[in-house]
Amino acid sequence: MQELPSSSSVRSILATDCGSTTTKAILIEKVGDSFRLSKRGEAPTTVEAPFDDVTVGVTNAVRELEELSGKKFIGDDGKIITPSLDENTGVDLYLSTSSAGGGLQISVAGLVKKMSAESAQRAALTAGAIVIDTIAIDDGRKDFQKVERLRQLRPDMILVSGGTDGGDTIKHLVEIAEMLVSADPKPRLGVGLNLPVIFAGNKDAYPAVKELLENRVALSQVDNLRPTLDHENLLPAREAIHELFLEHVMQQAPGYSKLSTWTSAGIMSTPNAVGTIMETIANQRNITVLGVDIGGATTDVFSVFRNEAGKPIFNRTVSANLGMSYSICNVLTEAKVENIKRWLPFQVSDADLRNQLRNKMIRPTTIPQRMEDLMIEQAVAREALRLAFDHHRSLARGLEGGAGQAAGIAGAFDEKRSGRTLVNMMVLDMIVGSGGVLSHAPRRSQSALMMMDAYQPEGVTLLTVDSIFMMPQLGILSTILPDAATEVFEQDCLVYLGTCVSPVGVAKEGEPCVTITFKGQTESIPVGQIKVYPLGMKNSANMGGATEMHGGIVQLDSNEPEREELMIQPAKGFDVGEGKGKPRKVTATGGIVGLIVDTRCRPLQIPADPNLRIAKLKQWFNAMSIPVVN
Repeated sequence: MQELPSSSSVRSILATDCGSTTTKAILIEKVGDSFRLSKRGEAPTTVEAPFDDVTVGVTNAVRELEELSGKKFIGDDGKIITPSLDENTGVDLYLSTSSAGGGLQISVAGLVKKMSAESAQRAALTAGAIVIDTIAIDDGRKDFQKVERLRQLRPDMILVSGGTDGGDTIKHLVEIAEMLVSADPKPRLGVGLNLPVIFAGNKDAYPAVKELLENRVALSQVDNLRPTLDHENLLPAREAIHELFLEHVMQQAPGYSKLSTWTSAGIMSTPNAVGTIMETIANQRNITVLGVDIGGATTDVFSVFRNEAGKPIFNRTVSANLGMSYSICNVLTEAKVENIKRWLPFQVSDADLRNQLRNKMIRPTTIPQRMEDLMIEQAVAREALRLAFDHHRSLARGLEGGAGQAAGIAGAFDEKRSGRTLVNMMVLDMIVGSGGVLSHAPRRSQSALMMMDAYQPEGVTLLTVDSIFMMPQLGILSTILPDAATEVFEQDCLVYLGTCVSPVGVAKEGEPCVTITFKGQTESIPVGQIKVYPLGMKNSANMGGATEMHGGIVQLDSNEPEREELMIQPAKGFDVGEGKGKPRKVTATGGIVGLIVDTRCRPLQIPADPNLRIAKLKQWFNAMSIPVVN
């Protein structure tokens, strides 16, 4: 890690993201007074045999940038040249993120599953980790089962929480420490090293816990996750997780110690970086945001909603068993065949659907070749997004006032229960979609409809996607140059799809739902339809964000959407944010798709009869200009 140059002197930035299968490199350069994406390259990640060195893949991706730009970024010693020597040699900043090697895997332990253990989950997830197991005294398992599980999983680190400071929970925290002694878990990476354990519970219990664990694990203490009944303090644990990730995990992964000497700042985990740029944009725009990154093995969901006091709260969850290739059969198992089939505008047998998804699992790099294949993949994506969002909604919670009132073990520990979910779709301002199935859909309207079906937005919501998946690199950049990260995010990363108007309520097909007045025209739209109105980008040549072509980037002049006043009058029994039957006036933001009015009710109504369902799906697809199978 090198000394950072002053922000005023930075004119070129190289950033890489080392994924599980692909390493992506982007070049950002200052054009006039603003930063813009210049070039993009990629190469296979080389963290595994035969290379066992992540820097090989990084070098290969950067070599592609050299070819595209005609500049030199790699010196004779094989390292990235920083700072730049001249305008054609080197870059001012080199940054990197990584999820190679399986990312950061954590086990968390708490006293009560729905209280301190849930707080530990939130701390780990928002730090960019995958929670591979949650241990609690009331999790339904015998002690020997928990011990055996810890031995089998071999996490990168363990986070222990429980009790309020000064509370009578010392005995129970010592029991958790004794369980760790019995398990004697070994870290996933680094033979012979002690497993990092972070203690973030009742500070009065730490001396007894330290006596048991200090010679067996790499023990550290941070402030309590739940210091009082009505306060959750996640930041110290999040920072400790990130530091240990760099010191213990990254240093043991093949080639990362070498890569860390190249970078201008510490390597950040990919999910943590994506969450950082989401949080940065939400804070800078003062909006609520829901984001998703759907990959081959996992689906990450990010959100920034406000609590009852009006404070923005960031949450991240990872569904480690929901993805579009390696984990596609897990989606099948969890969602069930009938829920995937409900999104298909054609008939397919259960056996054929299962076989196609199994083929995708064993050949994860294949892409759809027929229209039917694409629609099946996008149907699975809807269910993966829905299930991951349900998981996120269950964990993104506030805290209830007053003392804990749960009976039995929860009351005995005198802890505070989690309150209602923070996720409120009616106040959601923007949805950001990322990951191959959303970012690389053949038509942007397909991405919009997948998110509409999976998330069922309410009221008025702006739909967007990441153009070429550069949010990880922008996330780590935002920690150093937030203005530069925001400029590139706004101009080259974010693709505006358009505004979705979704009245909340239930009525029969064809009954009145909403009347809109838009561009001087008034139209009433009945229940069960999707209507799209033209509202695009100010620069007609701009398709929203940077466009990739032959490995390079087609630089676009502007990414400014059109905006128009919109009057929405819901029918009696329907709500668009002001109450049932009450009108709402908004400024609608345009995009590639336009202004979308979705009157399919909330919750969304899909006909149960197969023939009626297929006819209805075709109608909705046609409204979005999406081709369907005849």
